[in-house]
Amino acid sequence: MNTPSSFIYEKTESGIATITLNRPERLNALTFDVYRELTDTFATLRDQDDVRVVVITGAGRAFCSGGDVKDIIGELFSRDVEGLLEFTRMTCELVRNIRLLPKPVIASLNGTTAGAGACIALASDIRIATEDARIAFLFVKVGLSGADMGAAYLLPRVVGLAKATELLYSGDFVSAPEAERIGLYNQVVSSTAELATATNTLAERLAKGPGFALAKTKEMLNRELNMNLEAALECEAQAQAICMQHPDYREAYEAFVAKRDPKFE
Repeated sequence: MNTPSSFIYEKTESGIATITLNRPERLNALTFDVYRELTDTFATLRDQDDVRVVVITGAGRAFCSGGDVKDIIGELFSRDVEGLLEFTRMTCELVRNIRLLPKPVIASLNGTTAGAGACIALASDIRIATEDARIAFLFVKVGLSGADMGAAYLLPRVVGLAKATELLYSGDFVSAPEAERIGLYNQVVSSTAELATATNTLAERLAKGPGFALAKTKEMLNRELNMNLEAALECEAQAQAICMQHPDYREAYEAFVAKRDPKFE
């Protein structure tokens, strides 16, 4: 995998890949290059067997403030409709690649999370945040639809239709405690030091877990979003039968019998 140039990419021996958005002077606002490299990186990570968990975070006092006003928004005014659609499809491709990655993705929210940054956090599997990591889907405030980068699809499934409608209509910031209360954040901690600890603890736990089973769980969560109960039950029956043929299933059993920790592939 080529080392990205528009953000920091690091990987530990335990299989945790960390993506750090690194434009702190611009509150980690996204540029065309960052968008493209993020999209390509999440696609490449599908085939990286030595990566078991992905963490995405930001440098400085923001996670991501959305698209850069100068480098993206200003430039878009010169594009025709085909050029605009090329850009919006690329932003949606990033969300698609995050959701299709068969590995847990943790958004470690170290500060302001807005616009496209909020959508990246929403597309992640788990969100851990500091107390000052307020979040806003602020698209309507700049004259755009609140339905951007999958927000109108994913957000109602996370916080419910009524609350999602409120957040997408208003574009207002939500405090971290409120985001945790409505289920948008999984965990809120008091400082960036605690954020690093909480994120690493969860990432290490997931990295040691049964990767095949976690991948299948994420696949089912994605597929069952639009299924009726009968279809979902059949899919889960098939998924479980597949997992029962995987070596991790026997390893879990043998570890239980031997009263030891399992060592998953």
